Amino acid sequence: MNPAVPIPFISQLDQDEERTWIEALAAAMPNEKIAGLGGLGDADLASTDLAIVANPRPADIRRLPRLVWVHSVWAGVEKLLAGSDGADFEIVRLVDPELSRTMAEAVLAWTLYLHRDMPAYARQQKQRIWRQRPYSMPGQRTVGFVGFGELARASAELLTAHGFPVMEWSRSKKLTPGVETFEGRDGLSAMLPKADIAICLVPLTEDTRGLIDSGFIAKMRKGASLINFARGPVVVTEDLLAALDRGYLAHAVLDVFDQEPLPAESPLWTHPGITVLPHISAATNPVTAARIVAQNIERYRKTGQLPRVVDRARGY
Repeated sequence: MNPAVPIPFISQLDQDEERTWIEALAAAMPNEKIAGLGGLGDADLASTDLAIVANPRPADIRRLPRLVWVHSVWAGVEKLLAGSDGADFEIVRLVDPELSRTMAEAVLAWTLYLHRDMPAYARQQKQRIWRQRPYSMPGQRTVGFVGFGELARASAELLTAHGFPVMEWSRSKKLTPGVETFEGRDGLSAMLPKADIAICLVPLTEDTRGLIDSGFIAKMRKGASLINFARGPVVVTEDLLAALDRGYLAHAVLDVFDQEPLPAESPLWTHPGITVLPHISAATNPVTAARIVAQNIERYRKTGQLPRVVDRARGY
């Protein structure tokens, strides 16, 4: 816990993005030296016990033999977990209230997009059709969250404030005022038929990879819509396309994909039942994130206490 040892910032970001992060972290931690991996010598790399990371290359992490923990500046850490399998250092993911606020804003925006039939109006515009569609009040449109962590909780509060009935499903039981809760496999089967809009916010783990497949979709209400703000591999793309093609689902808003950027040849770009977003639902703010990281590192320097660490077995 020697503050004289520089803290490496390790990422696969481009030069400008990495510089932005290093400047924000340095401003939040004036008593620390923050540097990119290329700016540190072998002695520094051999001495440091912590690193700040943004989707680092596994080989870069292995250059830090005394590593005790890493602080990710992303909320999702599935790539970091996969790239450090067998390693004994701890992983701390970002928990930033600003990230929760940004996600809640996106959830509300795209829920309203579906609620107010915007995809249908976009199709009508292309066909020069002037037709007013029936209006439903928010209280007539039930939203179900698949996964209910920090980001989903903030989103549910905002939707509830706008009059939407909200349900949530998670692996273990949670009691949330104003939200109907479901748990376990049976709970998911019970919630899905009640949801007009299903919003996926689960972490990517071995249990959730391919979760939204033909079986999952068959339990959804006919004519329902899907929003995926989790990770691309949670959805089986072929099964989703099949459900949209036969008219079982009305629409899907996808912000995350198996491969990013989404390849130009992907059929998702032009499918009339899909809205493609370039992973923008909850962008991390370097300034607010740097403050959170700084607080956690300062506490570690003073007490040796780590923030809440990721459970490698569960994946979050």
